[in-house]
Amino acid sequence: MNREEKSATIQEIAAQIEGSEAIFAVDYRGISVAQAAELRAKLREADASFRIVKNRLTKLAADKAGEQRLAELLQGPTALTFVRGDTAMAAKAITGFNKEHEVLTYKGGFMDVTSLDEGAFKSIARLPSRDVLNGQFAGVVASPLTGLVRGLGSMIQGLALQLGQIAEKGLVSGEAPAAAPAEEEAPAEEPKAEAEAPAEDASDDETSEKDSNEEEG
Repeated sequence: MNREEKSATIQEIAAQIEGSEAIFAVDYRGISVAQAAELRAKLREADASFRIVKNRLTKLAADKAGEQRLAELLQGPTALTFVRGDTAMAAKAITGFNKEHEVLTYKGGFMDVTSLDEGAFKSIARLPSRDVLNGQFAGVVASPLTGLVRGLGSMIQGLALQLGQIAEKGLVSGEAPAAAPAEEEAPAEEPKAEAEAPAEDASDDETSEKDSNEEEG
């Protein structure tokens, strides 16, 4: 590889480093050409690429891209997976491929500012793909919105019912409710007829008249 080719390789790897959301490093010893092609095809579905690199040139590319964490992973035979799309799907592709062929050894990696050891890498591989997560997220968002719409509908319906009841009482239009009919007053007691003269007064009159007649006789 001449100087121009080396320079072009450094530029290309630096661009891949800068354009990746995640980078995984593996020891690829034992992988065949056919197996490498199979892995590349699987990673392509996740918008990721698999590249066997020269450590010295890759260190220069990492320096150019400002990614210092990569240098410590460039020991021994190294292949890098550059993930531009679905990180979980790319990790699944690598772990699934290695379960079948057992030829890759995970060396390390990082996703954005987070360094990924082997445990973190396997955890990412167990995550649902981005499409599945997007569907789940959409369901979570839609569920509360559906509940909110139903709740608001019930509240509005209840409010309308209450307003209707209030309107029947004349409180919404400003009209005062009709006064309840007052209780009928008890009829005034009729004045009592003048009491008749006591019986003894009548008796006295009769006695006086009898005495007067006797005197005339």
